[in-house]
Amino acid sequence: MATGTDEPTLTVDELAARAGVTVRTVRFYSTRGLLPPPVIGPRRVGHYGPDHLSRLALIEELQHQGMTLAAIERYLQQLPPDLSAQDLAIHRALVASWAPDSAEEMERAELERRAGRPLSEQDVDRLAAMGVLERPGAPGGPLQVDPGLLRLGVELLEVPIAHETILAARTVLLEHTRSAAHELTRLFRDEVWGPYRERESDPEHVKAMKSLSVHMQPMVLQALLTAFQRSLKEELRAAFTRHEEG
Repeated sequence: MATGTDEPTLTVDELAARAGVTVRTVRFYSTRGLLPPPVIGPRRVGHYGPDHLSRLALIEELQHQGMTLAAIERYLQQLPPDLSAQDLAIHRALVASWAPDSAEEMERAELERRAGRPLSEQDVDRLAAMGVLERPGAPGGPLQVDPGLLRLGVELLEVPIAHETILAARTVLLEHTRSAAHELTRLFRDEVWGPYRERESDPEHVKAMKSLSVHMQPMVLQALLTAFQRSLKEELRAAFTRHEEG
């Protein structure tokens, strides 16, 4: 069982259950080098932690987007080696934003099993405010849950942030990411798609465009995430520096 720390405390069965995959899938990804090896504990039992869970969710999402295992290997190799479970969860959330629907229908008991802890009504409200889940039907009915965001959302439940602040932050993020998506789409349409249409009779150009379409989304998302992380770090550093000087 997980203890709420970053220590690797999940068995392979618990990891698979929390991620919504089979044990066989976990072991297959491990043999391909997509998952780091577990920490070997007493009785030579392997234990997994939050980083394994987040990386597994990212792998599943990339595969859902149609990437081959070889392409996923290349994608993961490009990530910084010291990414935390939270960083990996953010990567997965950005990749999932390209998918039309990544939610799963879950009963409350299944949600708590995946979360690894009981959830109060206030907890569920906060997860809904973060965009982790939706309540499409009557109270007490099935929930629409984004499994890749669930781990990050549960960890954020422990952070003392007001419900209203979460909603305000979500509004800011949605507004600015929509603006960025609009500008990127315009750039792609004018600078890439237009010239492609003019040269679609060229077999080599068509082949290059197909390759670009497969890899563009993860590349753009990784660039957006990297730029956002750097900008946020600089803004936070400047804000706290001004506060200390004041």
